[in-house]
Amino acid sequence: MDYLTAIVLGFVQGLTEFLPISSSAHISIIGQLIGQDDPGAAFTAITQLGTETAVLIYFWRDIVTIIRKWVLALARKVPQSDPDVRMGWLVIVGSIPIGVLGLIFKDHIETSLRSLWLTATMLLVFALVIMVAERVGRQERQLTQLTWKHGIFYGLWQALALVPGVSRSGGTIAGGLFMGYTRQAAARYSFLLAIPAVLASGGLQVVEVLRGEAVGSGTAWGPIWAATIVAFVVGYAVIAWFMRYITTHTFTPFMIYRIILALGLFALLGTGTIAA
Repeated sequence: MDYLTAIVLGFVQGLTEFLPISSSAHISIIGQLIGQDDPGAAFTAITQLGTETAVLIYFWRDIVTIIRKWVLALARKVPQSDPDVRMGWLVIVGSIPIGVLGLIFKDHIETSLRSLWLTATMLLVFALVIMVAERVGRQERQLTQLTWKHGIFYGLWQALALVPGVSRSGGTIAGGLFMGYTRQAAARYSFLLAIPAVLASGGLQVVEVLRGEAVGSGTAWGPIWAATIVAFVVGYAVIAWFMRYITTHTFTPFMIYRIILALGLFALLGTGTIAA
């Protein structure tokens, strides 16, 4: 992979990571269209560290407050009932499903589940799922009303994103909408919930790349870090825009895009233009 290809893929990663349209699907599709084979789960996971750094900076005050109060609660200087303490525990609890399932199905996630036939199917199916969620969800609950039960359910919805085409934000937001949370609350929690999973996944892939054990380890470090930096810059801009956008707009345009992309991908695969 050369630097130009890496920068293009980093831009795609940053542009699509936080939108409910599946960044992994776009990385695979765009990669092939510009003549680059699927860069692999290692490249995707490491560049996600760039977009997740954007989350850390954008929500810095919230994150620092949550961590500080959570630690103080362990020392019994802040009550466990404090909303920020509860949020800290809920992020931890909600991260368990994707962590456990990610380890159990790691080999499949890095190989067979990256089939573009499956990706196209998930793009289409979850477009319909999110559309239904937005129409049947009451959209009344705020994050202050987040329960332990809902925290676990959020985690299970996030775990669906282990399958390319689902979308981490799309899966988590759909779950939040089904449980009655507002678009803003569902999106905000999806970003916070992604932090432990993405940092752990990216860190693990860094170690495996260093050992030469990861799928996609052949990519040089220079292009990987170039893509990661680009993903960070673009990702930060997308977060800022997206959080404003959903205050007054629905997810419908993204769902229409997913359906068109899925049908286009089926056509490309069916004609042999790109390989599954």
